[in-house]
Amino acid sequence: MAGNKSLGVARVAKEDEFYTQLTDVEKEMRHYRKHFKNKTVFCNCDDPFESNFFKYFVLNFNRLGLRKLIATCYVSSPIANTQLSLFDVIGTEENKQNKPYKAVVTKVYDKTGDGGIDMFDVAELF
Repeated sequence: MAGNKSLGVARVAKEDEFYTQLTDVEKEMRHYRKHFKNKTVFCNCDDPFESNFFKYFVLNFNRLGLRKLIATCYVSSPIANTQLSLFDVIGTEENKQNKPYKAVVTKVYDKTGDGGIDMFDVAELF
């Protein structure tokens, strides 16, 4: 199987981070759209700005009628590093790597004015 070959290559290269594809999230979540109206969704992920679950929910925030989207992580990303921490973590460089971050979304607007919601609009939120 082609999938097994890529897993073996990743194991040897020590690249063990695998993310669910956005298309797979979209295919599954289409069955549950009506269940999200006025709900809060919590995504506990390695990096909300890389997580396809976070991307799905933030890009479909208005269409799903979500009340709030909350994502947390402990690893840094270029965007997450600019967010406020959940807790004050002081000390070594190692502690900085384990510093918790959160992203809270309560509204999503077409900030770029292009007529749709995309990741450029989401970036403007943060």
